[in-house]
Amino acid sequence: MTATSDIKTEPSTGSRKYLFVALRLIAVIAVVSAIVATFFDTASRATINPFNFFGFFTMQSNIITAVVLLLAALATFAGRQQTPLLVLARACATTYIVIVGIVYNTLLVGLEGGVSLEWANWVLHVAFPIYAALDWIFFGDHTALPWKQLWLVLIFPVLWTVVVIIRGATDGWVPYPFLDPATGYGSVAIYCLAIFIATIIVGAVVFALSRVRIIKP
Repeated sequence: MTATSDIKTEPSTGSRKYLFVALRLIAVIAVVSAIVATFFDTASRATINPFNFFGFFTMQSNIITAVVLLLAALATFAGRQQTPLLVLARACATTYIVIVGIVYNTLLVGLEGGVSLEWANWVLHVAFPIYAALDWIFFGDHTALPWKQLWLVLIFPVLWTVVVIIRGATDGWVPYPFLDPATGYGSVAIYCLAIFIATIIVGAVVFALSRVRIIKP
């Protein structure tokens, strides 16, 4: 009976392992394809300034999340447990990409500019945020994160916002209309505060979900 039980358990464990790896690699490939396609599509119509193209929170969050998920997939494939630093990075990345989905679909959808390729826009603003959230919720290959680390999710959004405000005040470039200094620094400050509060709230949910393990590796 013991031998039979072992034979049934091992393939199941192996299947979950390769499921984690395969889905994450597919998601990463989709994101990279969307970014590359958007880059060349934009380059075909205008001269690209890399600092502007990659200056969007959407682009940076998608790249960060894709890199983190790739590292998680490689760790799982190699049979290694994810380090506390990688788990924290996954939590932060999940927070950022979920915020991308929320902000785009509430404040920016339908506005001119941004990603012109419809399929790439859908991948970067809808599909990947949803996948990253489901990956964090269902794939229980992460440890519970200590609440004292929650403040760390603010580091990237704060730095990004500071750079955007400086650029908006100097060379006039802003990635999103609600951060344009021309609308008034009071208005910009309110939006920034809202973004930071949203980051803490979403981050808190992500940290809480780090204690949930629906599908164990």
